[in-house]
Formats: sequence, structure tokens, C-alpha cells
Amino acid sequence: MSNTLEQLQELGQSVWFDDISRGLVESGGLQELIDLGVTGLTSNPTIFEKAVSGSTDYDDALPPLAEQGLSAGEIYERLTIEDIQGAADLLRPVYDRTRGADGYASLEVNPHLAHDTQTTISEARRLFTALGRPNVMIKVPGTPEGAPAVRSLIGQGINVNVTLLFSVDAYRRAREAYVSGLEDMAASGGDVGSIASVASFFVSRVDAAVDAKLNERIAAGSHELPELPNLQVLLGRAAVANAKLAYRDFKNTFYGARFAQLKARGARVQRTLWGSTSTKNPEYSDVMYVEALVGADTVNTMPEPTLRAFLDHGVAKETLESDLDQVAQLTRGLDAAGVGMERVTAKLLTDGVKAFADSYDELLANIERKRAALLPRQRHDPAEARAGS
Repeated sequence: MSNTLEQLQELGQSVWFDDISRGLVESGGLQELIDLGVTGLTSNPTIFEKAVSGSTDYDDALPPLAEQGLSAGEIYERLTIEDIQGAADLLRPVYDRTRGADGYASLEVNPHLAHDTQTTISEARRLFTALGRPNVMIKVPGTPEGAPAVRSLIGQGINVNVTLLFSVDAYRRAREAYVSGLEDMAASGGDVGSIASVASFFVSRVDAAVDAKLNERIAAGSHELPELPNLQVLLGRAAVANAKLAYRDFKNTFYGARFAQLKARGARVQRTLWGSTSTKNPEYSDVMYVEALVGADTVNTMPEPTLRAFLDHGVAKETLESDLDQVAQLTRGLDAAGVGMERVTAKLLTDGVKAFADSYDELLANIERKRAALLPRQRHDPAEARAGS
């Protein structure tokens, strides 16, 4: 009997794992997840910060790198590249079996480059080359400056995971960048069938932000709205509604006439990936952002608690295109309540970029501290210590 992850696959949805550490890759933990039905992996600076700062997994790898005189940033890059390569190698049989449709591991560019198009392009190209695996994706933030970078990278044949998408407008830019990049490659005679991309649309953070605004209005005594009995019925529903609108737009783009020409040449759709699918509010179901977002040509990337919960008591059935009339009603209700989704999602993007940048900076500071503790004689001048060896 198939488990619920395999049942999602039968419905056209892949399950990726939203976490990585050296221990996970080397201990067999990731292979166990792959055996259960996981077909990809995502990472970000916050995940790596927790992996390096919260474990001793990297203590043996740090001294040799420090002895080479590498900076904290160079050490970080070396460690993360090795981890993503290890994950990609474990996922390679999935990639081969699905002929490149699945089996990817993702690595993010420096989050401080989120608003720098040209440097993002050069760094993504460099990382993709350094990883040296066909089944890797480079994560590029879905900022206005990120969109032209995505187009350029796709046009160069580099797999891209467009991340930190919160609004349907930002998602529109991501789709346009992908399709335009494929058209650029086709015009130059390239093989559009060799490229893969996902657009990571974040979910639970939307509910956390919208619910906070709704609760403020409820506490202030605002309850009734046209078409709806009260504000409480809107709680915990904005994120799924937002995602369903995104999926509607996905189908309009990738099942439409423009993309059909590329599909005829072997191009793949840019799958929508549901990110941030752990439930932030303990009063909500721990699998609500999995069960409510099941549909063909999608990916759900889950942290381990969510994945284990779904294996234990989740239900796999197609849900993404159900209750669309309620989505429209809910959207009107949010507008009537004064919850501007454009403002909410714009702030979530700003906060998301900052959070990843802060994690990146904290990780580099932690690497510096660990290097100093592991190599006390090289605390002040690694170059001098290296010269004297």
C-alpha cells in the first residue's frame, strides 16, 4: 500500500524536503526520506545557519579550510556546495528516472544581492558551475530586480528556483521571466528541454501576517462585513486563497497558446512550489498547507515535522481547484476588512529578504567564532600562520 507521499505523486505533486545538514546527507537520513517518496530538497541561509551553528557536523571540515586562509564567506560557500552536491548525488537516481523532471537540490545566492540584477546573474552562474551537477537549482529571490536575472539565467541554461514569492503580481513576473528566458534560448538554437525551474510561492507566512491584522480589528470591535457573518471566518484562510489564485494563473500561462510553442520543443512547465508550509498557528491543523494545496504540476517542500505529520495522518486528494467561488468571496472580505494583500505581501518580501540576509551574516559570524576556537593560533592572522607552517 502506498504512503501519502506516494499518493501525492500519483496526483501530480512532488514532495521536496525543506532542510539540509551534513549529518542528514552522510547519516543516511536523506536517503531514508528519498525511499519514502521525497524527490527533491530545498535550502536557504536560515537552514544552513541552523545546521552549522546548531551542530558539530562541520567541526572536522572547518580546520582544513581555515588553514587555507579562506574567509568566512569562502568557507560558507565551500561547505554549502559540498552539502548540496551530496544531496544532488543522492537524488540523481530520481533525476535520471524522471528524465530531468524531478530530483533537484537548491542552493541560494547571497541574499544581500536580492536587489542587484547583474551580480546575481554572475554569482548564480558561478555557483551553478561550481556545483557541477545537472540536478541542481540556483535560488534567486522574486524581487523586481530578480526577475531579469531569472530570465538571463534560464536563457543560459541554468536551472532556477525563484524564491520568496508572496504576491500574485510577483509570481506573474517569475512566470514571465521563465517563459521569456526559454524563448531567448530557443531563438539562439538552444535545447529548451534541458532546463527546469520552480517558482516558490510562500504560504503560512501570509496567514500569520493577515491574521495579525484581522485580530487587531476584531479586538477593536469590528466584526461584521458584507457577505460574511464576521471577521473570524477570514482567519487562517488568506494564504490558501492566495495560493489558489497563483495556481489559476499558473494554468493560464502554462496551458496557454504562448507556452504551447515552447512545449512542442520539449520545454517543461515552471512548477509552482509551495514553500513555508509548516503551520505557524498551533490552533490550525499541522497539515493544512499540504492538504489544501494538492494539484498537478506542483511541488510541496516540507520541513521534517510537517512531512512526518502528513505521513501519519494526512489525506492526499486534489484540492487546488476546489472552492474557487469561496476564494473570490474571501478576497472581497479581506478588502472590505481593510487588509490590503499588496501591502501585506510587499512587507513579507522585504522581511523575508532581510531574514535570510541576517541568517547569512549570523552564519558567517559563527564560522569566524568556530574557526577561532578550533584554530586558536590562527585567530589573528591566518595568512601568517599559513606562511609559518
